[in-house]
Amino acid sequence: MNNSLTRATLLVSLLMLSGCELVVMDPSGDVASQQADLIVYSTIMMLIVILPVMAMTVFFAFHFRASNKNATYEPDWDHSISLEIVIWSVPMAIIICLAGLTWVATHRLNPYDPLTRIDETTPVTEDVEPLQVQVVALDWKWMFIYPEYKIATVNELASVVDRPIEFKLTSETVMNAFYIPAMSGMIYTMAGMETELNAVLNEPGSYDGFSANYSGAGFSHMRFKMHAFDQAGFDAWVDGVRSSDTALNRAQYLETATPSIDDPVRFFSSVEDGLWEAILNRCVDGESLCQNDMMMVDALGGGGLLGLHNREIYRGMCLADDSRALLALLKPAARDQWQLFAEY
Repeated sequence: MNNSLTRATLLVSLLMLSGCELVVMDPSGDVASQQADLIVYSTIMMLIVILPVMAMTVFFAFHFRASNKNATYEPDWDHSISLEIVIWSVPMAIIICLAGLTWVATHRLNPYDPLTRIDETTPVTEDVEPLQVQVVALDWKWMFIYPEYKIATVNELASVVDRPIEFKLTSETVMNAFYIPAMSGMIYTMAGMETELNAVLNEPGSYDGFSANYSGAGFSHMRFKMHAFDQAGFDAWVDGVRSSDTALNRAQYLETATPSIDDPVRFFSSVEDGLWEAILNRCVDGESLCQNDMMMVDALGGGGLLGLHNREIYRGMCLADDSRALLALLKPAARDQWQLFAEY
């Protein structure tokens, strides 16, 4: 009865596992393919130690069982130089090789570095312009802004096959992890900070993307589709987005950023200038002091009562067309105000 139950459980498990997609080990992007190769090489090297240890564990347990009277019994044995050399030298050699392999691969696949190749045989030439995509993790949906085309979407992403993509990512609220397994490894998104990811898709198709870092009630619905088109298909997709009646300005962004669960795909036909910088510096509402301006105030010595005054003097300075010229104009006024505060 127990054997039948075990076999039935094993059969059901195998049937369920047959539906699994090994997308991580069979991706459609060059970066993810190199990462999959690294996983395979690392696993093989570790198995050089793991498999003999597991085999010897079984052998020793069987050979030195209590009923085997033919096995040599040496209760006073405690040391073997030859055995120590094998036990320590082989794992150390593997660790050194594994560390070198990982160091080279992680530097070669640094997500902040522009791609040097499209695939194994095609280098990136100087005339290739990466597709710029700005990503914002919201509660609980993804917003994608295309500065080159001045369009934006929610929960849908598109790219051109074999065209490098340069992602710039941030978060509106808590930390998330942007992950498209078929394209590349995941990268974190954090409020007030900008992370980057360079990747490429080499095969047309529709791929799953999601948040890989728990972020609250709607986390399980932070999923989207990434489409990889040829150039004509991508142009048609862009035209479809531009046909939307909704423009993404600051008010629309704040409305979209309101927490919601299981949002549908949304398109925005245009994007207000400077919106990404305002999102990144957490001042979309126009009332909060932008973080880069706040850092400028701190850099100029603003703190305490002087800092409260400097906030208004330097508001918007970092986003000005010529911030240095503006600073030169503002500094005398600031100096006068500082003198008034000092006298007070």
